[in-house]
Amino acid sequence: MRALVTGGAGFIGSNVVDALLARGDEVAVIDDLSSGRIQNLESALAAGASFHQLDIRDADAVSAAFEAARPELVFHCAAQIDVRRSLADPAFDASVNVVGTINVLEAAHASGARRLVNTSTGGAIYGETDVMPTPETVEAAPVSAYGQSKQCAELYCAWASRARGLETVTLRYGNVYGPRQDPGGEAGVIAIFAASLIRGEQPTIFGDGSARRDYTFVDDIVAANLLAAAQPNPGGPYNIGTGIDSSVLELIEAITAAAAPGDAPLVPEFADARAGDLQRSWLDVSLAREELGFSATTDLKTGVAATVAALR
Repeated sequence: MRALVTGGAGFIGSNVVDALLARGDEVAVIDDLSSGRIQNLESALAAGASFHQLDIRDADAVSAAFEAARPELVFHCAAQIDVRRSLADPAFDASVNVVGTINVLEAAHASGARRLVNTSTGGAIYGETDVMPTPETVEAAPVSAYGQSKQCAELYCAWASRARGLETVTLRYGNVYGPRQDPGGEAGVIAIFAASLIRGEQPTIFGDGSARRDYTFVDDIVAANLLAAAQPNPGGPYNIGTGIDSSVLELIEAITAAAAPGDAPLVPEFADARAGDLQRSWLDVSLAREELGFSATTDLKTGVAATVAALR
């Protein structure tokens, strides 16, 4: 199978690339390396993956890469994911997440791709809701420009299915964590806290630590992508998570449990909650279980231990 992964040098995308190569696919990768790292593709490039360094906002460059790869499957992982930047510069956020997605959809259609699996977000799209756990039927109410742009990208994917005949499946993730997540990035509290543990630093909790999320290990996200690509009659969008929510303070406990002898205690500092952050995000994953056969297999303790080990 010929596959193309946008954002394939990033945290999630590079893990998808490795899984595709492991099953014998021919893989092409698109990434502008603004947040992705070429080091994440070291083993993939050695295994024969091709790499195209480009910005998905450049329609001509995207089209050329797709024509060269002629993928049957596309995994669209490229995105602007910084909530704070989306609020400060919503036009830039939309230029990547909306216009960039349109460029990818059009190139996928023109090059003969059969299906595109679209990476989206659960919490940021649903916003603050009283329906917990939150099913896909809850009306979208984003509080950040990032959530709004990802919702718009979802709508364009649905449009591409109707107007272009390109099969699209959208996956709305919980808070993804695991090896290769950037501990210096805006997103990824588990990687940030794990790096603090290793460095002997005090992490900062924004708010009082009671905020709750569905933390989902990256291997489970990869499994969901492969299932969505193989589903004979795709529907969706699908929530992808563990179906379990945990507080930030519970994360601190899990990370502390992964400490090695000699690690200093992880004692957080507290700061004011940030604009755009949700108090709670807990996804109902029953639809993905019923229609995709998806079920997360990595519990928080195991996933956190693997993340800490990878950062060491």
